[in-house]
Amino acid sequence: MSAGAREHGGTRGRLARRALITTVSLCLCATVPLVSCRTDGAAPDRDPDANRDAVPVAINEESPFQYPLALYDQGVEGEVRLRLFVDSTGRVIPESTRVASGSGTPALDSAASEGASGLRFSPARRNGAPVGMAFYQPVIFSRRAAPSSSADTAGNR
Repeated sequence: MSAGAREHGGTRGRLARRALITTVSLCLCATVPLVSCRTDGAAPDRDPDANRDAVPVAINEESPFQYPLALYDQGVEGEVRLRLFVDSTGRVIPESTRVASGSGTPALDSAASEGASGLRFSPARRNGAPVGMAFYQPVIFSRRAAPSSSADTAGNR
């Protein structure tokens, strides 16, 4: 077993893996077609949200992306922008996932692409109805210290 593999075992390894989960950020950026203003003088709808267009919204409780351990240990960071298509049920269509702009590190790009299949969304809406939509999803691999908690420190005394 290599020294790196031993280092990621035990308490220190569990904390490092927890840090990995918390350091892959998921940001939702999408473009929604603009809806033109009414110029016919008609009164607005009583429920302003009924006809509102909305982009898909990620509903995962935890990030599905895995920071490659070797890159994390080396301090390699980066941002990958994925192009995704989410259908009208909020499911990512895996064969539509593409790296729109890479991080410059192929392993980060691959980790982002692989993690995309684990994303779950509330679907986009057009005129209040769920629709499929293509959009860009940034995935940020950043090496920040995991927040400490009393549970983590109590076991290490």
